[in-house]
Amino acid sequence: MAPLVLVLALAGAASVFCWVASLVSGDTSWVDRLWSILPVLYTWIFAWADHGRDARLDVLAALVTLWGARLTFNFARKGGYRGVEDYRWAVLRARMTRWQFQLFNLGFIVLAQNALLVLITMPVWRAYQHRRGAHYTLADALVALAFLACLALETVADEQQWRFQEAKRRAREAGRTPEADFLTTGLFASSRHPNYFFELAQWWLVYVLGALAVGQALDWTILCPAVLTGLFVGSTRFTEEISVSRYPSYREYQARVSPIVPWPARAPRVAASPE
Repeated sequence: MAPLVLVLALAGAASVFCWVASLVSGDTSWVDRLWSILPVLYTWIFAWADHGRDARLDVLAALVTLWGARLTFNFARKGGYRGVEDYRWAVLRARMTRWQFQLFNLGFIVLAQNALLVLITMPVWRAYQHRRGAHYTLADALVALAFLACLALETVADEQQWRFQEAKRRAREAGRTPEADFLTTGLFASSRHPNYFFELAQWWLVYVLGALAVGQALDWTILCPAVLTGLFVGSTRFTEEISVSRYPSYREYQARVSPIVPWPARAPRVAASPE
């Protein structure tokens, strides 16, 4: 079976599973539990289709596997595989009628996100298509190193957020008020969502590796990281809408710190003294 056909068949099966499981369990986070697994599987299908004879495909598969391992670990320790549903879906469920939410569940949560998981691996498919046309070069190695750097920095952001949330949880369990409602130090001092930035950067670098295989800077698969970026921007806006409703002081953080791209924070506003 051609590797792309196999990937599409698996994506279809995953979509059916996620939809049926969400109806049976009432939990709509099944796609979230597959998010870090399916792209790894799809990427290895493309690499295995060439029987390990193309260095670029093998490197891509290894890089995406490292991406998946980090995300799986971080998702697991937050309870993602123990039935914890994404809190954003609960907010949307409360805003919609039952049938509106079920349509959203099928159309976006299940179908659109499973399609996106295929889409972001299309640069790897392009590398498979052009596996005989371009040899592995220094440029490939430098892009792979940049990917690893972004992976390491995202891991740091994950750890900073995890430690903050754990300290916050322990304070509440002990009957104390947490020192802060949300994280504003470390990598979060220059970006409100540094993990998003480094996540997106990794998939843009996957695109670059695919483009190197094709032999041109601009390939149609640029739509793949572009669509993922659009999803993250929309998700950021919705997530921060919830954050502002919970913590009014979050608006001041928004005014000072870049939403996604790390950038030096602006100085806090100082109220004018009365004359």
